[in-house]
Amino acid sequence: METSELEGKVHALETAMAAQEASMAGAQATQAAAQAGMTSTFAATQTGTWAVMGAGSAALLVGIFLGMAIAKR
Repeated sequence: METSELEGKVHALETAMAAQEASMAGAQATQAAAQAGMTSTFAATQTGTWAVMGAGSAALLVGIFLGMAIAKR
């Protein structure tokens, strides 16, 4: 086997390895972005749930006291 043929094969292997590494890095970046998206969605859902529960509780308390005030008249 000649030196130029070996150099060509080594170059082809280097290129293939670089492409594989770039593909793996892209996959990892995509997975990290998906995980971050899921985490932020979950946090927003939890925040919304607690906000609705807080507003409902405040409305209930106001309704109770308003009902008591109306009943006393």
